[in-house]
Amino acid sequence: MLRMGRPTWNSAGALSRLESQKTYLKNISLQYQLYLLLSSHFFFFLKNEMGLIIFFLCASVPKTAAGHCKWAEVLKDLEQIKTSKDIDVSLYTANTDEDKECQEPVMRCFLLEMNVILHECRIKNCSKTQDVLNIWKNGNASLENNKLNSTTSAKCKECEEYEEKNFTEFIQSFVKVIQKECKH
Repeated sequence: MLRMGRPTWNSAGALSRLESQKTYLKNISLQYQLYLLLSSHFFFFLKNEMGLIIFFLCASVPKTAAGHCKWAEVLKDLEQIKTSKDIDVSLYTANTDEDKECQEPVMRCFLLEMNVILHECRIKNCSKTQDVLNIWKNGNASLENNKLNSTTSAKCKECEEYEEKNFTEFIQSFVKVIQKECKH
């Protein structure tokens, strides 16, 4: 028998469905109210000049993961070319144990020598030319966008003062220097 006012069912499942529908409707209602509140404040915020400035500044800030190394792309491409048999050059190879204040000149030296490898690859039409180009571009971008050390100490060596080493040793040293930089 069904009375008016409060429903009574013999089936517990029907009562449970009714309760879940009420909860669902309450959630929808609450979500809609939050949507109206947030959208009205957000659009009001964008209507004034300061709001627009803050919005665009926040939108333009590059998103970087905490602890993410700025040299990760270079490191990945170095792993791609380290076993290349197409590249046979002697390169000035910076020491991996240089002082922190010499970090920028060391990186510049490695990138200058990557340019030598790039020219060699273009002449010989080697299979890793694109990877070498990526290293050179990404390395220079990382160096320019994230100045390691703007002042160069007088004790830092010029690139040509380092010992010339073969391609394999050069890549190994470059990888070590980047890994050291990523730890800091």
